[in-house]
Amino acid sequence: MSNYNYDLHGRRVWVAGHRGMVGSAVKRRLERESCDILTAGRDQVNLLDKQQVQDYIKQEKPDAIVLAAAVVGGILANQSYPVKFLYENLQIESNVIHAAHVHDVNRLLFLGSSCIYPKFAPQPITEDALMTGALEPTNQWYAIAKIAGIYMAQAYREQYGREYISAMPTNLYGFGDNFDLHSSHVLPALMRKVHGAKAAKTESITIWGTGTPKREFLHADDCADALIFLLKNYDETQHINVGSGEDIAILDLAKLVCGVVGYEGTIEHDLSKPDGTPRKLMSTSKISGLGWKPSIPLEQGIKTTYEWFLDNHKN
Repeated sequence: MSNYNYDLHGRRVWVAGHRGMVGSAVKRRLERESCDILTAGRDQVNLLDKQQVQDYIKQEKPDAIVLAAAVVGGILANQSYPVKFLYENLQIESNVIHAAHVHDVNRLLFLGSSCIYPKFAPQPITEDALMTGALEPTNQWYAIAKIAGIYMAQAYREQYGREYISAMPTNLYGFGDNFDLHSSHVLPALMRKVHGAKAAKTESITIWGTGTPKREFLHADDCADALIFLLKNYDETQHINVGSGEDIAILDLAKLVCGVVGYEGTIEHDLSKPDGTPRKLMSTSKISGLGWKPSIPLEQGIKTTYEWFLDNHKN
């Protein structure tokens, strides 16, 4: 690994997507650095509008960009809106990365997803597993868009020498997560479902599939810490995994959430619904070799996230 060092002191850093779960966590983490944080809501710059993105970067002159903006969602959302997940994510990353180059922003971090890897990639998944097999069909549209973003960052490095990097986080959760049952990821969806069952005093909850697939989870604040670490210390062409290095079966996760929420009902299975990828554990040897590791255990993270949910979703 190189001894690259990007000093954030006095830099202007644009967090694109600062209102999302990851973007807001990145903004909080950057507040501990001696840099100027730039943010812009959709009312100021629509990332789907090429000219608005160009104008914003030209005017604000960021030194670095963390591209955390994306259209995201769980299996149901991906299956229901394939065009939205493919087209809009391609537009966002194309507009921001190209405008960054045009206006001489030399440092950019593109945020991807662990779903870029083949459905049956060897576990734990190393970075070089990319493009070695078929994708998981339930989220392939999102995955293809994110793979394109990785190659886009690499292309600007190769042709123009830009210091653009890509980080692939595992399944994230935390403050500001999406708890909508139709569009959220598995952990916040479980939390919302279990909370509702407890409030309604129902005797059981239902989860999709067998509950045997295993997933890895990382708190958004840990992810943000990793991203700032990479922004400061990593400058290689290959994307890099960001994860906890541990996974858990969905059924065990449901039991853990039930315990945190205080729900004592039973867990049923809807076997007509897909399981998705059987296992998705990413290798974190590369980032750990650089000196970064997570600090928030899963149960602790679920507890604090549920507390945030209770404080922010009164109804």
